[in-house]
Amino acid sequence: MASQQITVDIRELFLSLQKQMQTRLETNRCHIAHPGSKGDATEECWRDMLGDYLPQRYRVERAFVVDCDGGLSEQIDAVIIDRQYSPFLFCQDGQKFVPAESVYAAFEIKQEISRDYLLYAGKKVASVRRLRRTSAQITHAGGTFKPRPPFPIIGGIVTLASSWNPPLNGPFRSALSELSNEQQLDTGCVLQAGAFECTWENGDCEVRVSESTDALITFFLRLLARLQALGTVPAMDIEEYERILSLRGPKSGM
Repeated sequence: MASQQITVDIRELFLSLQKQMQTRLETNRCHIAHPGSKGDATEECWRDMLGDYLPQRYRVERAFVVDCDGGLSEQIDAVIIDRQYSPFLFCQDGQKFVPAESVYAAFEIKQEISRDYLLYAGKKVASVRRLRRTSAQITHAGGTFKPRPPFPIIGGIVTLASSWNPPLNGPFRSALSELSNEQQLDTGCVLQAGAFECTWENGDCEVRVSESTDALITFFLRLLARLQALGTVPAMDIEEYERILSLRGPKSGM
């Protein structure tokens, strides 16, 4: 007797996850009175989800991003970084600094999306994109790979709700048009309203918005597709970071 094939509804799995996240975020919003604590809880919820479901090659952190010239980004709520090849430059008492070369994506996390928060997210993403990223050759068993040009860093915003009604229509698209090239957002999720994805050309933005019921699964799969398209981060040029030491202090005997 042939055994019956067991199947699973992947969409239903993500819908359940979306309901769990929405309940968690709504509970935090209703019952955590202190704004700072409420914001921390919201951020942790989104970082937990991304950290749990993205492949292990990625790491999701709240961190500052630095470059080899000492440039520093604003603190990023959720920065997706390389987990295999890039080190933390500094990590103490919850404050983390990661090299610009390690960054795949930068996200702002808020309770709701609005014009002010969207523009703020764009400015924070720009603070990462303007940093200088080095690239070194990679040695392998058959020889070397040439240094890889850095890819465009993904930028976005994720929230529970929208301050607009309708939530992701005219005013939302108008706010996107105010972003400069460095500030452009590529993707995002409003759990109660839908996921969005932007395609930019000459400053103009074509926006696709999902149904609210599919917000989380659409956002996650489109983000994963974008990450896969980027491939692997370029190798850090360690000598460029060592240069800072030689410029700012006495040389050792090494």
